[in-house]
Amino acid sequence: MVHHTTYLNELIQAGKIRMKEGESFKGRKITYHDSCYLGRGNDIYEAPRQVLEALDAELIEMKRCKKNGLCCGAGGAQMFKEEEKGDTRINLERSSEAIDTGASIVAAACPFCNTMLTDGVKNAEKEESVQVLDVAELVARSMA
Repeated sequence: MVHHTTYLNELIQAGKIRMKEGESFKGRKITYHDSCYLGRGNDIYEAPRQVLEALDAELIEMKRCKKNGLCCGAGGAQMFKEEEKGDTRINLERSSEAIDTGASIVAAACPFCNTMLTDGVKNAEKEESVQVLDVAELVARSMA
């Protein structure tokens, strides 16, 4: 089993996926959210970043990233149960960290993370200026 970001990176490195010249992501600021299972669970941090770098975008890291990344709030099936008491919902905190980077795109590599971050961006009323997209969606929009 190979994660889709690892596979996409292999295809890009082998020249089997080519990006359009003058792509719309060139120079745009993108931040990447490390999902718990891909990152801390499987130690995959560089493949998704290398894919994003192939877009010729400016990759901006959140203050908590890679091994110190913050969960989106969905991990361990948390997405499907009632919220526990606390001051801040995790997805709102993580979305705020993403928004604070100034990036116009938050890239994720997990459908649960995508949902939680999208909800956080909507809650912050930033959906006009910040998109949450899967790394594969970004590649699909950039392919020659």
